[in-house]
Amino acid sequence: MTDGGSAIPEVHALLRVLAAGRDVLELGSAFGLGAAAMAETARRVVTVELDPDRAAATRRRVASLANVEALEGDWRRATGSFGLVFADHGDYDWERILELTEVGGFVVKDDLTPGRAVDGDPVRTFLLRDPRMVGAELLTTPSTSAIVAVRVA
Repeated sequence: MTDGGSAIPEVHALLRVLAAGRDVLELGSAFGLGAAAMAETARRVVTVELDPDRAAATRRRVASLANVEALEGDWRRATGSFGLVFADHGDYDWERILELTEVGGFVVKDDLTPGRAVDGDPVRTFLLRDPRMVGAELLTTPSTSAIVAVRVA
């Protein structure tokens, strides 16, 4: 991770795969790096950033990408149903995230430390144990991981 954005090439590769042909919602644009990566394969990317400076940086980065809508504000106000929700922020409202994820759609959370227990970890508990989700934790580098979960109900 660099300058507040997911700049890990392995994460970008994973996101490009999961975004292919889908409508994508990114929660926390940072500087637009993830949105730009997903835009390569996604049908549409909506990226939302609360911080005005970061939102402006994202808008500049994705200005030439016709399939990206860069919004400033609270992601909880997003509407629609998405085939991929990339939770690239630190404010988790998992029930709202689930509402925005279509059945069969993916939720991805990166920037995790691998090998941590599920018990007591609200991110892992939701994505790996909630009966509406089926997920797996994957190494993205030797010292970082991401959880990819699919909404099944």
